[in-house]
Amino acid sequence: MKTFALLAAAASAASAHTIFVQLGAGGTTYPISHAIRTPTYDGPITDVTSNDLACNGGPNPTTKSGEIITVTAGTTVKAIWRHTLTSGSGDVMDASHKGPTLAYLKKVDNALADTGIGGGWFKIQEDGFNNNQWGTSTVITNGGIHYIDIPACLPNGQYLLRAEMIALHGASSAGGAQLYMECAQINVVGGSGTASPQTYSIPGIYKATDPGILVNIYSMTPASKYTIPGPPVFKCGGSGGSTPAQTSAAPLTTTTLITSTKTSAAPVPASTTSASTGGGGGCTTAQWSQCGGTGFTGCTTCASPYSCKVQNAYYSQCS
Repeated sequence: MKTFALLAAAASAASAHTIFVQLGAGGTTYPISHAIRTPTYDGPITDVTSNDLACNGGPNPTTKSGEIITVTAGTTVKAIWRHTLTSGSGDVMDASHKGPTLAYLKKVDNALADTGIGGGWFKIQEDGFNNNQWGTSTVITNGGIHYIDIPACLPNGQYLLRAEMIALHGASSAGGAQLYMECAQINVVGGSGTASPQTYSIPGIYKATDPGILVNIYSMTPASKYTIPGPPVFKCGGSGGSTPAQTSAAPLTTTTLITSTKTSAAPVPASTTSASTGGGGGCTTAQWSQCGGTGFTGCTTCASPYSCKVQNAYYSQCS
């Protein structure tokens, strides 16, 4: 029984989804959930027409925050992602959850009260598929750090900062893309105010049939072109295009450290194409966890009331 429990725990870590849990700005990394509306569950949003696409919620209820973080325009902030609110830098997101990273801003009158739903959003960062490397893989390699440049030409004031990662392992079928996002509450200072970005609505930035949302990543080669979903990236002096590829930075100086006894699991190979009702060493795995795919050797039994459903030949998940 002890062996089975250990296997189940390892499978749970390996099937990690992800949460934007902390923000680093101005040389300070703020505590977990400080100025961020974090959920207690790390599940995705899969309906791109849902209001939950703005700042999460719905199946992943979020908790309000009473803080606002001051951010200087023209600097780079660090959105920090973890599997859970208590995970360490080695437990960010399962390596199979490949896809782009994105970030958006919305200028608001009151960052504490604005829901984020509706118009006013503009994209400020994106990292898709470059030289066989996905944006999510870069964040995992960086220990969960997602670098986001704040444009220098913005008007000063309060904003919602929406950091997002999209996992495309099941995206070859409609509704299979898994979108992860949270909103941080920030106050931008030092901006020149010389630009007025074109804005968009959330929901509304994505369609279920967008080539960046409905895509088979297993058929892609290093030379393949991936179309990042959503509007173009806003840049001072113009709009459109992509931000430079993110690179690893020096270790963060933090005021609050995330502590965890977890260790990251080895990347999970993918399982059989048929839904399984047993096996996997007698363990069970949670909703949205991998339970099948070519070569997969982990848990194939889903916790009640979920069942193992085939997404494609390479990936099945509990849903």
